[in-house]
Amino acid sequence: MLKLYIGNKNYSSWSMRPWVLLKQAGIPFEEVMVRFDSFQANSQFKRIVDAVNPVGKVPVLVDTGVANGLAVWDTFAIAEYLAEKFPEKQLWPNDVAARARARSVCAEMHAGFAALRSHCDMNIEASLSEVGQLVWRDKPAVRADVARIVGMWSALLQTHGGPMLFGEFSVADAYFAPVATRLKTYALPVPTEISAYVNRVLALSSVQAWIDDALAEKDFVVFDEPYRLQR
Repeated sequence: MLKLYIGNKNYSSWSMRPWVLLKQAGIPFEEVMVRFDSFQANSQFKRIVDAVNPVGKVPVLVDTGVANGLAVWDTFAIAEYLAEKFPEKQLWPNDVAARARARSVCAEMHAGFAALRSHCDMNIEASLSEVGQLVWRDKPAVRADVARIVGMWSALLQTHGGPMLFGEFSVADAYFAPVATRLKTYALPVPTEISAYVNRVLALSSVQAWIDDALAEKDFVVFDEPYRLQR
């Protein structure tokens, strides 16, 4: 049995990636949502997460079918573990070159786009188009991040013919799903073909289920709200 420990769905972009991957692939798992209350040592969040992950962060995948329970943390490691455990799900592209490129763009997402992450926090419930306009005007690094994403996605969609980045749904689409929500929340300007891909990602059954759950949370976490004083 797989258990996936995640944070609030409205805010936790890292948690969204493996959750969407598991759901879209039809891999059964138990969700354990640990509310973002505080990251202090004595907080409930830290007590629960520290018990399964020495790093003290979500997401964490625990495979209870392995002796003593195997904990896998970090979204890339979780994706690789799932791909090895469920090869029939074809979570990476079949072609060797495409698979290498998919891993490359996921690694780029994993380590990069700091400006977009910093100035456009994931917040599914919010509508922050006015904030997005100011960020777009005043933050050239955000414009550069979005330009790179647009170039990357355009090339992949052209090469593989869509509807997803590598043709069929893969880890790469799960990895960029939180970016799709950011582009929508902040109404950042992108070309028509990129907007169409964003809409296709948001329409995936797994992504829609995550969004529905995020909207149902109605949990305003102050330290995850750099732009709003109340819901």
